[in-house]
Amino acid sequence: MSTEISTQTQPRGLALQSVTDAMKFSETVANSDFAPKDFRGKPASCMLAIQCGAEIGLAPLQSLQSIAVVNGRPSVYGDAALAVCKASNVCEYVIESIEGDGDQMVATCTAKRRGYPQPTVVTFAVADAKKASLWGKAGPWSQYPRRMLQMRARGFALRDAFPDVLKGLVTAEEAQDYTHHVVAETPRQPVEVRPKFDDARPAGGVIKLKTSTPEAHEFTAVEKARLAVSRAQTVDRCDALRKTTSERLADGTFSQAEHDEIVGLLLTKAEMLIGSEVTA
Repeated sequence: MSTEISTQTQPRGLALQSVTDAMKFSETVANSDFAPKDFRGKPASCMLAIQCGAEIGLAPLQSLQSIAVVNGRPSVYGDAALAVCKASNVCEYVIESIEGDGDQMVATCTAKRRGYPQPTVVTFAVADAKKASLWGKAGPWSQYPRRMLQMRARGFALRDAFPDVLKGLVTAEEAQDYTHHVVAETPRQPVEVRPKFDDARPAGGVIKLKTSTPEAHEFTAVEKARLAVSRAQTVDRCDALRKTTSERLADGTFSQAEHDEIVGLLLTKAEMLIGSEVTA
């Protein structure tokens, strides 16, 4: 299996030629102050972020600064997404604008792909943010509403115009707005396995049967007699079935294998009943 790692670094950047090189570099970065807080002390996460960024043309350190994992999904910050698309030879231009004030603000992103007759135009207005329950939301949507409108319009336009350049990555600003449901695991209750009868038999030969109630049931002499009769009848029934099975073998109804299987089951049942008789 090849150990080559796909990278598209700038000439002055660091070129990682193998998985070993990438892992060593990731370990160095993870233990340094250069690592973003989400990657600090996590060399494996650093390595995967580097590879994810390399697939869209980012150098190793650019990848660590531009790739974010939000709710378990890799994403790219909006500024890096714009830089990657503009650097691609399929991009002719990207133009952004914001018009209006207050609840009338509308962000527009126009992305033109080279060779296509019409540009991709996407708008994201305050009305759209309200519909998505984003407007006034605590955090960036309250602190930088114009910027967030711009990022949302940008993300949609770039993904529509240059899906092959972004390789399916969404912007981190968009991914952070997704609702993340955490399913709490219900702790399992331990299963208590109880024996059918108590291990010890008290003096007098009385058997105590485990029941669902705290009180143990004691068999009377009449009950023991009934149990003995029931077991004897069942043994007789097994013996009769065994004879019937032999007759069916003789007349060709059962094969030898079927006969042996049924007889084996009947004998096992009879032995169980005989061996578990209640003694006084």
